Amino acid sequence: MLQFKIKRFNELSTQELYELLQLRAEVFVVEQDCVYQDVDGKDQKALHVLGYYQGNLAAYTRIFDKGYYFDEASIGRVVVSPKYRDKKFGHDLMRVSIEAVKEHYNETAITISAQEYLKKFYESHGFEQTSEMYLEDDIPHIQMKRD
Repeated sequence: MLQFKIKRFNELSTQELYELLQLRAEVFVVEQDCVYQDVDGKDQKALHVLGYYQGNLAAYTRIFDKGYYFDEASIGRVVVSPKYRDKKFGHDLMRVSIEAVKEHYNETAITISAQEYLKKFYESHGFEQTSEMYLEDDIPHIQMKRD
């Protein structure tokens, strides 16, 4: 079972910041072989959802209030460590992230930019495709919304 922490940027310890950046780089840059600017200047505006398993960062998202990224609130940088993917932590991570949007921003409408191959995963959490496929950093993405 994951233990979650939800923190603003200035509440993150240097260790937590290092761990979340390391996990994002491990998956989004190295595993997906995608050279892009992960440290994009947006982390300071986000709430960070960190899921720990046995003391290790196993899952992470960052969430934004409406109007910052999209017209609706948003969830991004959804990632589960390759070491823990067999445990299906992505579902727990999305449930907690959706609830955090409601709790912290008083919003239920959420827009995401999803990697296309994860469409069914996000549909299982109430998201519906709202755009055609587009390339983001040479990876097929779709926009999806949840009300």
